Amino acid sequence: MGFVGLGIMGTSMARNLIEDGHELVIHNRTRAKAEKLAMLGAEVATSPREVAGRSDVIITMLPGPPEVEEVLAGENGLLKGVRDGSLIVDMSTSSPLLAQELSRTANTRGVGMLDAPVSGGDIGAIEGTLSIMVGGEKEDFERARPLFEAMGKTIVHVGAAGAGQTVKACNQIVVALVIEAVSEALVLGSKAGVKPEKVIEVLSGGLAANKVMEVKGEKFLSHDFAAGGKVEYHRKDLGISLAAGREYGVALTVTALVDQLFGTLVAQGKGGWDHSALITLIEEWSGAR
Repeated sequence: MGFVGLGIMGTSMARNLIEDGHELVIHNRTRAKAEKLAMLGAEVATSPREVAGRSDVIITMLPGPPEVEEVLAGENGLLKGVRDGSLIVDMSTSSPLLAQELSRTANTRGVGMLDAPVSGGDIGAIEGTLSIMVGGEKEDFERARPLFEAMGKTIVHVGAAGAGQTVKACNQIVVALVIEAVSEALVLGSKAGVKPEKVIEVLSGGLAANKVMEVKGEKFLSHDFAAGGKVEYHRKDLGISLAAGREYGVALTVTALVDQLFGTLVAQGKGGWDHSALITLIEEWSGAR
């Protein structure tokens, strides 16, 4: 099988597939990242097209819609070399409309396609506990299920082509808004004289408990914003969510506000920081840390 895109998430996901016994043909724009997995037995290809020509199932894990379109439909893309009866599984966070378009194109060439974005961040990718939301044909989903089980824990077929990306857009709205809410709560508690760790401890035991505090709590407290989920990527994801909101006529008012907050972080040079760095804005505006 093939795997294209070996960033923060993709490397760990590919490693889990290798450890599950799958033989991988891999490609990454930066070859050095692919070479690390070659040490575990993966074979390195020179292009997505070559990966497709040597694989029956190909997984992609890419930064966003432009990269997805290029890797699948570009001059050296998967669809140029894919074999009849193959299956492409795009696990990137991308556009629902693009997922539908690429699925139609793949189907006309006798190729199945799933959009299967994930949630769980770098920790979920490392531990193989990702939540995977899958759009596409049911039979293609069942074909890919063993691969999903090597990478994730919660695996749900959510509907037709594009539905996976729609659910991921919903997921990113919730994560972003919860990060902002936790940031406000921690700064309020801290400025009022309560230790932030105590705020997290108490909130984690009640109705306000959430996965963001569980996974990102230490980052909020230590201010070590080494990226798990990058600010710039989450901002990109909210752009996809807002575009979907416009397409379907849904008011996403608070999402638009948090999108602007992420934009402010990018303008401050923090685009490569973890998205929990949103708390630094609340601190700055509140005159507190």
